Amino acid sequence: MATDQTMHGVPPSLSARVVGSFAYLTVRDRLPTILTKVVDTIHRNKNKFFEEYGEVGIQAEKQAISLLSKLRNELQTDKPVLALTDGLPDTDSWNQYLERQQRLQGDQEPVSWFKSPWLYVECYMYRRIHEALLLNPPISDFDVFNEGKTQSFTESSQAVMSLCTYLEGIKNNIDELSKNPLFEHFNKLMQVSLWGNKCDLSISAGQENSQKTSPLDSLYSLLPFILVDDTKRVWSALISAQRPRESGKNNADRVDIVLDNAGFELVTDLVLADFLVSSGLARQIHFHGKSIPWFVSDVTAKDFQWTIRQAMATNHKWVSKCGVQWQRYLKEGMWCYHDHPFWTQPHEFCDMAADAPDLYTTLQGADLVLFKGDLNYRKLTGDRDWEHTVSFETALRGFGPATLCSLRTLKANIQVGLQPGQGDKLTSQDPSWMTSGKYAVIQFHNPKSE
Repeated sequence: MATDQTMHGVPPSLSARVVGSFAYLTVRDRLPTILTKVVDTIHRNKNKFFEEYGEVGIQAEKQAISLLSKLRNELQTDKPVLALTDGLPDTDSWNQYLERQQRLQGDQEPVSWFKSPWLYVECYMYRRIHEALLLNPPISDFDVFNEGKTQSFTESSQAVMSLCTYLEGIKNNIDELSKNPLFEHFNKLMQVSLWGNKCDLSISAGQENSQKTSPLDSLYSLLPFILVDDTKRVWSALISAQRPRESGKNNADRVDIVLDNAGFELVTDLVLADFLVSSGLARQIHFHGKSIPWFVSDVTAKDFQWTIRQAMATNHKWVSKCGVQWQRYLKEGMWCYHDHPFWTQPHEFCDMAADAPDLYTTLQGADLVLFKGDLNYRKLTGDRDWEHTVSFETALRGFGPATLCSLRTLKANIQVGLQPGQGDKLTSQDPSWMTSGKYAVIQFHNPKSE
């Protein structure tokens, strides 16, 4: 493993060491708030646990809360990060990562909440939340974030309806569309998927954060806030990957979407995926989600299935039609959902080939991989203190299983690939530009051509 010290020219990881930095404020304020909400959610479900499991459910609830309260105390008092004890398949990998961090830091001080990479300790907190439940059957598979995710979907119903209506309108005459109008729809749906990423419950520390209005109406007014827009390069990559099929259609073989948030954002991703398949731009979509509840609102297999079922059951002609179609895509294998433990580990993606070679090989089978959201961007770039003008390719540090694109609204103080002076200008106009979710990027990398 290359280390911060030995990697020439690679900046250090962002951490809470710098008092007043966004990482510091996150570890000091936002993470304890999230833990408090988790404790509250488990406590509020006490009666449900009692009804389902009797006294043993109440005991499990108490013990889980006790472990989480201890975790909150460790975090707030900057205690050393502890090894995991739950014996899940990824436990060894996490504990090896802790040893790796200790080697990086040297023997002077233990790996602790405020002195270690922010990306690592934030991921570790969510893994410890999972451990607290896992060690306390029968409530071990309770998703503490489920309420917020379902609420985000329900409260975005108007936006979901307008989006599904738009999609069905395109599909009515999709075979007659020439290249230019097809690109226009592609461009719009990429932007809808991009701005869907605003609906993130970990950045709002679990506060309600849904999409109330039609996302299509605001696209034009949001254009100035897209700092890098490589949509045309993504389109060119899809077009150049077209191969003739027996059906007579030319299409790219496969697009992979590495998902971020459940709720409204997931709907924007499903709509984009439906458009790619029904327009003939892609033959197959592989979705990648999380294997455990993660970063408050990230998609798990349960969320994925639930969202499609909800769409099918919605009392709205076009939403239910979309839901039925999505279910059919899954049944016929045109859509597949996967999860892999690597997505819920703290590694930078440049470690994937070494630490999760099976996943890296899977991604190599795609013509294009879309990475949704802020956490994926942080892992793509190693969550390091890069200069804004450093190229996206440099920050990826060799990660390139396939042509890839990041769709991300900015919610952490890292951004690469900007023009000279662009970052300084933004800082003078809007000091919180990197963390407010107001700005966004569509950033592309083709490992074969760059």
